[in-house]
Amino acid sequence: MIINKALKKYNLVPKKYEKKDSIKIIYTKDKKYIYKEKKPNNKILDYLKTRNFHYFPTLISNYNDDYQITKYIEDYDIPKEQKILDMIILVSLLHSKTTHYKEVDLDTYEKIYEDLNNNYEYLLSYYNDLITIIETKVYMSPSEYLLARNISLIFKTLNENKKRLEKYHSLIKEKTTERNVVIHNNLKLDHFIRNKESYLISWEKAKIGIPIFDLYKLYNNHALDFEFKDLLKEYETHYPLKEDEKELLFILISMPNIIELKGSEFDKCKKITKEIERIYKTNNLTKKS
Repeated sequence: MIINKALKKYNLVPKKYEKKDSIKIIYTKDKKYIYKEKKPNNKILDYLKTRNFHYFPTLISNYNDDYQITKYIEDYDIPKEQKILDMIILVSLLHSKTTHYKEVDLDTYEKIYEDLNNNYEYLLSYYNDLITIIETKVYMSPSEYLLARNISLIFKTLNENKKRLEKYHSLIKEKTTERNVVIHNNLKLDHFIRNKESYLISWEKAKIGIPIFDLYKLYNNHALDFEFKDLLKEYETHYPLKEDEKELLFILISMPNIIELKGSEFDKCKKITKEIERIYKTNNLTKKS
């Protein structure tokens, strides 16, 4: 087995294995390690060390291995609301320590605007076609009735997002610089460990990018789990977003997801209810105070 060969290479004698999701916990005589069949992003990890950011597991294996072995970090049992608050503070530190600016041409931002506008047009067309088909039916199914009752909310959200999109366009149409940071690019509570220190794990997707994409990914993973208004406020206490960055974040999280009426009636109703709940919560987050 590859894992046995890898452990032997690093003089690790396993006493027990425990599989957890995509990783294996290796028990030796007196320590524990994590084995993962994914190559680490060594360039990002090296760069983070130069920025004095060391809040990730210590790597035992070499960068050129097609797997990674790291030291096991015990995760304290703390309330999830406290844990995600600690996580957002660490993310703000990550962004602060890796901030740099690069020059971009005007077409860079124009392409972002065009992509967002095309997405808006597609969603508007999709929901117009969907509700047109539903309204032709003599008897609606429970899921169709549920969607028809809430379609005005979807159209209102799209309309508000179009206004926000035009405001974003006015902010970036003459910009020639872009603020970049290291983004973890896979933020969710399962990828954060709180011990005596805070740690982010699973850095395989990390890259250089715009800071709001970490917040966008985190929101997509936990929109209905936490009060993001408080989390965003805490983040901006340590790392304020620029006006165009915040507009872009709100545009991305406000775009309704496509609801496909597939599966059982129970599954379709559940899917619609979840999306409507997400829209309500997002509108509350993005509305002007």
